[in-house]
Amino acid sequence: MPSRRHFIQRSAALLALAASPWMPSLASVDPNQLLKRRIPSSGERIPAIGLGTSRTFDVSLADDSLKPLDGVMRTFINGGATLIDTAPSYGNSEAVTGTLLKRTNTHEKAFLATKISATGRTRGMAQVEASLRALQTDTLDLVQVHNLQDTRTQLALLRELKAQGKVRYIGITHYLESAHDDLLEVLAHEQLDFVQLNYSVVERNAEKRLLPYCADHGIATLVNRPFLRGQLLSHVKGKPLPSWAIETDANTWAQLLLKFILANPAVTVVIPATSNPRYMADNLRAGIGRLPDAALREKIAQAFR
Repeated sequence: MPSRRHFIQRSAALLALAASPWMPSLASVDPNQLLKRRIPSSGERIPAIGLGTSRTFDVSLADDSLKPLDGVMRTFINGGATLIDTAPSYGNSEAVTGTLLKRTNTHEKAFLATKISATGRTRGMAQVEASLRALQTDTLDLVQVHNLQDTRTQLALLRELKAQGKVRYIGITHYLESAHDDLLEVLAHEQLDFVQLNYSVVERNAEKRLLPYCADHGIATLVNRPFLRGQLLSHVKGKPLPSWAIETDANTWAQLLLKFILANPAVTVVIPATSNPRYMADNLRAGIGRLPDAALREKIAQAFR
């Protein structure tokens, strides 16, 4: 039976959640508590909170542009996270990622995921070589065929690079629910380590077939667009967090949205993007503590309808 002290602490926490927004300090994330998930094809365990770089890392390499992102990278790595997802099509994001990892001396701690978005083997190979230079590394942890562009050719190339030790894992990506059947079609005929897909509290099509298929066939998943490019957070801006959120150990709407995704055991890593170190710390805390059960997930979904 809960003690009086526990009751008082819980009541105070509920009042705090209802009364005001909360943002963690940069030192509040314990890397030892961060949730990890297994990559089925290898058994390697990886932190379940990653970092997307689309738009947010597409800046110049000037110090003024890099300063806030330097804080994001340090918060991310010091918080125990590793997977950084980028792409040649994200403008300067690969070069910025490589520069930040060098500045923070954290290359060896990062799990680098990038993509191929080219047609033809020659262009695909040129893109991989450019990614290696931009990211300042000899090995890419994961290379994904971006939005299923020239999939068969690029997967054949990636298998060769994997055999050579230049790439550790290979996969495919898309960001639209309308492409989920196409992703499933490729997964049914190709042996892959990862698939990246869109999934959020308002885009739940992946729950029907794609995520169950990955769980049944040992395929790791990366989840993009968890905040629907900020639209979901705008929807609840200024609204107090529901009192029941404490049952998931969530202190902010962002954490609640990420915990909704991570509560699906087929999700390996979710990759929210940010250019704010405090938001990075907030995202990391979604990987700590309890995850919502089925009933709480439906309450979260109701809050965004």
